[in-house]
Amino acid sequence: MNLEDYIRDIADFPKPGILFKDITPLLSNHDALVGCANMLAELSPKNMKIDKVIGIESRGFIIGAMIAERLGAGFVPVRKKGKLPYQVKSKDYGLEYGHDTLEIHIDAIKKGEHVLIHDDVLATGGTADAVCKLVEDLGGIVVQCNFIMELDFLNGRNRLNAPVSALVTYE
Repeated sequence: MNLEDYIRDIADFPKPGILFKDITPLLSNHDALVGCANMLAELSPKNMKIDKVIGIESRGFIIGAMIAERLGAGFVPVRKKGKLPYQVKSKDYGLEYGHDTLEIHIDAIKKGEHVLIHDDVLATGGTADAVCKLVEDLGGIVVQCNFIMELDFLNGRNRLNAPVSALVTYE
């Protein structure tokens, strides 16, 4: 299956000059959705048990939960500021078109747990880096960051201190 057939380009979203990679066609096609989740689960390290899969708001929630189910792991949502109801740990980060804050529940990751981080796209790496730091602050071990796609020309993987895998790479 060629996942690129299910990813469309949206020019000037969310602001002028950004070429947004839209995965909603992938999500709306059953075979593409299941195939993508299966392929991402297969990318996970085979030499250790994954305790938690983190999905990053918001597109990372969808397939992240599917990956967690396939790996027999718990699922942890990382959300933008003010969206989680319990006590949180926060991390500010920069992205290619601004700044934001991500939060995780303070009890979501236990010390020593092996964590796989998932999001739809790796761009500049600011979002994934912030999530890695949140996991480490809570005592977790980031074993891998998985993405549906990587925008290689933005060098995001260079910011991450964990193995990176992506199903589709745009050079």
